[in-house]
Amino acid sequence: MHGNIELKKMIDLNNLPNHVAVIMDGNGRWAKKQGLSRILGHKKGTEAVRHVTEACAELGIPYLTLYAFSTENWNRPKDEVDALMNLLINTINDELNTLQQNNIKLNAIGNLLQLPEQARNNLLQTIHATKNNTRLTLTLALSYSSHWEIAAMVASIAKKVKSGELDPEQIDQKIIEQNLNTYPIPFPDLLIRTSGEYRISNFLLYQLAYTELYFTNTLWPDFNKDEFYKAIIDYQKRERRFGKISEQIQQKNSEK
Repeated sequence: MHGNIELKKMIDLNNLPNHVAVIMDGNGRWAKKQGLSRILGHKKGTEAVRHVTEACAELGIPYLTLYAFSTENWNRPKDEVDALMNLLINTINDELNTLQQNNIKLNAIGNLLQLPEQARNNLLQTIHATKNNTRLTLTLALSYSSHWEIAAMVASIAKKVKSGELDPEQIDQKIIEQNLNTYPIPFPDLLIRTSGEYRISNFLLYQLAYTELYFTNTLWPDFNKDEFYKAIIDYQKRERRFGKISEQIQQKNSEK
């Protein structure tokens, strides 16, 4: 899918987000509307993943993070969880050549030890195979939640203090960020959530402090390149002040 050329032309290539994060929501509702099973909705959702990944690579956005499976998703019916894990295995196997051909590096965050062994092994093999690719870093958040990540960060810092590697007085924002699961990936500039829900849902809570939020009613399986372009165009209309005032931002931009 190539997307709407006129829509794409509206995008300022000098004002792109460095990192886009996506909460992919609505697979189940899409399937229900079509009279299909939830897992067929998830399968259809993998096409949207391909569209968005291609759009990022083509525009020159270097980081894309997708919320693929939350810690809370383990509480879903077992047959759906099993099907999702099988879909993960098959998709990773199917997409390896595409990742390599398009110079895309695969990354993952989350409690990967919770994944079934075959899914985890396939994932780690693909991460290793694509580690030197440089065009785009595609991060999958799997068995991930911010509450888990923050608890793991605190435990990691506590161990370093206990071993004498780190003095408590040294703990600052930089130390915290270096012990997050996302490190060294830069924080997202734009978060997209599909399906009309207005929640962050335990996703990158620390990292989203100054992220621009974009919500759309489009269900994830229907989210294509055109929908992604609309999100980028909306993002480019915003003034990102990071606690400063408009005049300071304008002065900084004029000095570039």
